[in-house]
Amino acid sequence: MVNRTRPPVYTVTAVNHHISSLFSEDPVLNHIYVRGELSNVKYASSGHLYFSLKDEKSQIRCVMWASSVRTLKSILKDGDSVIVFGQASVYERDGTYQLYVTAVRMESGVGRLYEQYEALKAKLQEMGMFDPSYKKPIPEYVRTLGVVTASTGAAVRDIINVARRRNPGIQIILYPARVQGDGSADSVAAGIAALDAVGCVDVIIAGRGGGSIEDLWAFNEENVAYAIWNCSTPVISAVGHETDTTIADYVADLRAPTPSAGAELAVADMEDTLLRLQEKSLRMTRLIRHRLDMSRQTAERYALKLQLKGPEGKLREGIHFLAQTTEKMDSLMDVRLKDASVELERRQTALGQGIADKLISAQHRASLLESRLEALSPQAKLDAGFAYVEGPDGKGIRSVSGISPGDLMTVRLRDGSVKTRAEEVRSQYGQG
Repeated sequence: MVNRTRPPVYTVTAVNHHISSLFSEDPVLNHIYVRGELSNVKYASSGHLYFSLKDEKSQIRCVMWASSVRTLKSILKDGDSVIVFGQASVYERDGTYQLYVTAVRMESGVGRLYEQYEALKAKLQEMGMFDPSYKKPIPEYVRTLGVVTASTGAAVRDIINVARRRNPGIQIILYPARVQGDGSADSVAAGIAALDAVGCVDVIIAGRGGGSIEDLWAFNEENVAYAIWNCSTPVISAVGHETDTTIADYVADLRAPTPSAGAELAVADMEDTLLRLQEKSLRMTRLIRHRLDMSRQTAERYALKLQLKGPEGKLREGIHFLAQTTEKMDSLMDVRLKDASVELERRQTALGQGIADKLISAQHRASLLESRLEALSPQAKLDAGFAYVEGPDGKGIRSVSGISPGDLMTVRLRDGSVKTRAEEVRSQYGQG
């Protein structure tokens, strides 16, 4: 029977402590100069300085305590080429190592990666790829969301959680891309093109969590910029933290400071949308009711106008006018009749008086004429003793020349007549 000895088992703390001891006992790591390019430079409120030192392939996390920071002659910034002096040590709690820097010496010029970044940025800007006029609008309501990011990690979880919280019914198509390291830029560009080719994707979020400029470098590559530029689907760049800006941020149709913010910008909040729709529905209902009330009032006003101005209204208006005119005419006729009656009475009175006057005058004249007539009447002459002599022919004899002896004559007296013959005719002039 073989007796096998079980290997020793160490705790995590023991392993980290052992590694830290190896670092502290290494004379090279305790006093080391390192050349590199600064990235993720952050001055803390405590006065400490945190940054990364990188070259083309690797990077080291660095920290510089406030007491050493005060010795710096200039402000450090991303892209500066420097030589730092310090001690490499292990942070046992996290099991990571970092360089504790005590001195920094500036080198002329900026870092190679920073130069590449600025050169590509200037090139694409000159080509017009950053022009806002070419930005495609993000749809207000997204049904299918495309996501280009790593299949694991906080970024994809944040995007999915935020998107489904805002719209539980949204469809999410994930293209699991490499977002860091060799081939990451090709993977991201291929993911954008693949989701654009699907045809049903409304908007694409391309991004990852924050990190150093090296971590985010896939989104600073030219092929990713062209993939976004050639994409017919709107693209939201959601790379890193708010202070991190990549080439993809400039080319994309919309930039989000974080992946979760990208999901908020892409996906409408259905609960808020429903509330706004309800508010709009209530507002529209009130508006429709107001319009209906206004239309009803307008219809009633036009109906009244139609009654007044239409044939029926004209007829009623004519009847009313006729009644008023008839009433006025009756009143006027009454006045005229009263005036005419008064005038008639006046004229009758005047006529009666005139007739009476005329009658009296006529009677007076008649009396005068009667007196004259009586004076001129043959009867009066006869009554006065005169006689009227008619010849045999019945005509009055006015001269003795018209009588011959023996002629039969009629002598008319006042109370009768006498037949006689002329025995002798004598003229007062002596001729017989």
